[in-house]
Amino acid sequence: MPHLDAAYNLARWLAGNHHDAEDIVQEACVRAMRFGSGFRGGNSRSWLLAIVRNMTYTWLKKNRPQTMVPINDEDLAEIEDTGAPAFDSADAGFLRAALGELPAEFREAIVL
Repeated sequence: MPHLDAAYNLARWLAGNHHDAEDIVQEACVRAMRFGSGFRGGNSRSWLLAIVRNMTYTWLKKNRPQTMVPINDEDLAEIEDTGAPAFDSADAGFLRAALGELPAEFREAIVL
């Protein structure tokens, strides 16, 4: 499967760890093979990644509790926009750690 690495990378970023990503991609590949007749041509990578994305969210819903962190008005007032690009001076390890702390929906948007 030519897009297996991309599928694994997406699952790893969304699930947050290596072991869960392997399980998710395995289930997604089985589903892709089972329902391959539903593929109507076009971009097979996008089709597979959509399956991986849906499988990841289904897996997360079953296996992890959903947590929301509320932000009140006082916390918002402390956030200051300096106008400088945030990614220019940040190191890669810090950015990976910050991505790992995001909820899956926000992490997906940045990773993709």
